[in-house]
Amino acid sequence: MSFYTFARTVVKQVLTPLYRIEVSGVEHIPKEGAVIICANHISNLDPPIVGITCPRPVHFMAKEELFRTPVVKQLVSRLHAFPVRRGMGDREALRTGLALLKEGKVLGLFPEGTRSKDGKLKKGLAGAGFFALRSEAVVVPCAIIGPYRIGKKLKVIYGAPVDFTPWRERRASADEVTAVIMEHIQQLLNEHQ
Repeated sequence: MSFYTFARTVVKQVLTPLYRIEVSGVEHIPKEGAVIICANHISNLDPPIVGITCPRPVHFMAKEELFRTPVVKQLVSRLHAFPVRRGMGDREALRTGLALLKEGKVLGLFPEGTRSKDGKLKKGLAGAGFFALRSEAVVVPCAIIGPYRIGKKLKVIYGAPVDFTPWRERRASADEVTAVIMEHIQQLLNEHQ
């Protein structure tokens, strides 16, 4: 058993009853091939929540600061995270993300780039659109609906995959594609809140 699988099992056993996690739409996540899961961001617990509810291992970008301490760096690396310098175009992080997608893996993104303090969906950053345009991955929108309160129900909804092939063919901009992704996330939030 890999460390990722072990950690996922332990975290799932702890968080699922604690937050009464209710998951729907996992059938929308393709069983193989490149997938980008794009979710709203309301808590530091969002990455593990996506990690335990997605049936496939998820690779997340994580803020570079987490990789500065050797013990934390080793832990997050073994949990399939890779560093990103926020607030600038981090070419190394972009290359890593594209390489993972080329290998047919699942990339987890929070297009807002940072947590929403009021729970409302913010404008997405161009990175999500960049990955959707530069890879052959399908994008699966995801809505995490709180509150993160012990004993209160937390909903995780995966929407139908979006194929961005038509946008690739007409050479749409990364910002344009990110806006479409955000619309899909907002639609899930509207339907399930």
